[in-house]
Formats: sequence, C-alpha cells, structure tokens
Amino acid sequence: MARIGDKFKTSQTCETSGTYDWDGYVDGTQTPAPTYEEKRIPLESGETFPPIRSCDKSCWWKLSAYA
Repeated sequence: MARIGDKFKTSQTCETSGTYDWDGYVDGTQTPAPTYEEKRIPLESGETFPPIRSCDKSCWWKLSAYA
C-alpha cells in the first residue's frame, strides 16, 4: 500500500485508490502548466497513471489522500 507523499509516474499501475496531485514532468520541466482539472485526479487501484493530456507529457503523481 502506498503512503501519502509517495510518487508515481505516467504509465505505472495505481496500487492504492486515492487522490493524486501533479508533481512535475518526468523530464524535469514544469511547463507548460497543466490545466486546473489536470492537477488533481482521483484514481482507483488497478488504473494507469495518465499523462497530462493537454500537452501529452509524462509526469509524476503524488498521493495526497486515500479514497
């Protein structure tokens, strides 16, 4: 089970249902900024961490709350 603050990247499988916050792009950049709706996502166990669709970039997601 993941802990609050653990980070995951685009294409990994979610192991813990919860709310995840955008935590930067995998390539180390911070731009372009994701849309407001893309910065925080709910994810269920077994789903795949998505890219930021507005710019199609891989990113890091940080667990911020359990579902």
